[in-house]
Amino acid sequence: MNYKYKRQKGFTLVELLVVMAILGVLVTVTLGAFRSSQARGRDAQRKNDLKQISNALELYYSDYGKYPDTLPWGAEFTDLKTVYFKVVPVDPIESLDYFYRLPDTPVNQKFQLFAALENTEDPDRIITAYSCGAGTTCNFAITSPNTTPSE
Repeated sequence: MNYKYKRQKGFTLVELLVVMAILGVLVTVTLGAFRSSQARGRDAQRKNDLKQISNALELYYSDYGKYPDTLPWGAEFTDLKTVYFKVVPVDPIESLDYFYRLPDTPVNQKFQLFAALENTEDPDRIITAYSCGAGTTCNFAITSPNTTPSE
């Protein structure tokens, strides 16, 4: 009898393992880049939020000659005559907060707004001693023109 070997169609176990390993590496790299871009997007939102809040604070200052004692996070910022901000934004991550501070002297003549950026490579990062929630230190600030984040 003359037996001819038939060539099996399909992949060997080694070929399948190599393909799975390559796919695993590609998924890991892609997922890391995706998460990084999400963090950068949230950081851009934080910077924009603080800039918009700063603009509203300057409008309030032009009306009253001082900055407000507090901000109504997540609610309307109004003096019952003028709406300065329809809804004052909050941090995109629930466990983090924006931080509003009025330096002591002169009273309500300066403000500082802080947030926690996720991107450790962001060139706008600063060092502060203020907490932005969840054990996170604030590392970004926008201030009134007459002060600095470290005052």
